[in-house]
Amino acid sequence: MTAPATTPPPLHLVLGEEELLVERAVRAALDAARLADATADLTRVRVSELTAPALAELVSPSLFSEGRVVVLDAAQEMSQEIADAVLAYVANPADGIVLVVVHSGGGRSKAAKSLPAALRKAGATVTECPKITKPAEREAFVRHEVRNAGGRIDAAGVIALIDSVGSDLRELSAAAGQLVADSGGSVDEEAVRRYHRGRADVSGFAVAEKAVAGDRAAALETARWAQQIGVPHVLLADALADAVRTIARVSAAGRGNPNQMAGELGMPPWKIRKAQGQSRGWSTAGLADAMRIAARVNAEVKGAAADPDYAIERAVLDIVAAREKR
Repeated sequence: MTAPATTPPPLHLVLGEEELLVERAVRAALDAARLADATADLTRVRVSELTAPALAELVSPSLFSEGRVVVLDAAQEMSQEIADAVLAYVANPADGIVLVVVHSGGGRSKAAKSLPAALRKAGATVTECPKITKPAEREAFVRHEVRNAGGRIDAAGVIALIDSVGSDLRELSAAAGQLVADSGGSVDEEAVRRYHRGRADVSGFAVAEKAVAGDRAAALETARWAQQIGVPHVLLADALADAVRTIARVSAAGRGNPNQMAGELGMPPWKIRKAQGQSRGWSTAGLADAMRIAARVNAEVKGAAADPDYAIERAVLDIVAAREKR
């Protein structure tokens, strides 16, 4: 005899700005709904594009009792009218409907700011998705991803993985899963180094390191290879921006002990140590130029340029040239 499906929570509050964690929380709510009803449909709408009648239609029970998951994105933009409609609905939710409210935690209007507290009071299942910015938080994320993949990782392995892959959570998550599979579950620094050597030629951070080092030929060759095998343009642009921004911040902070500077700069000591070495070839004027180049290519790969491949190559060459500026 098949056990009856568990009724999913009818109301979820996904609170925070970390995109990967938010998407996972939404996916978890959908998966829970589909355990109860495999045909449950998903509808996502940004609250700024929503009207009260449209919301009422979204959360109205189906004539055929079909399950539905309704996700309200960017609830921090919610108007008083929509907030009132949401709170009126959650006071008497419909059977078969799962409402997921995604909220950054901020908000301009009083209604938007007070909404999370009101949803908590209404009994919402809350998933916290705070932005991961501190080194310790990123290290904890890596350890969590390795555990979830069924493995274990030591402290040196965590640091080596972040050093090799960078700060992008999706890349860190993918690397953690792959390392657990490749290493049989036990991940250490040597396992990370082997993994990174096998993929260094496809990493946006490899392109960035060669560019900020002034190695024109190697940077251009690596950028072209990364594009050829499909590394997203946005990741390449982000890696260039991260490398330049890190050198600029470390240079401005002056020489010092990386361990003592880590708290002030919000970076792990290894990253400061690397940037201190990279900064020796840069002038203040060159870094200012490089920051402008990084901002330009970021906009270009997000739609401002007709040819993002050319935009990346031009940015790499311009950053190499900026390093030579005195």
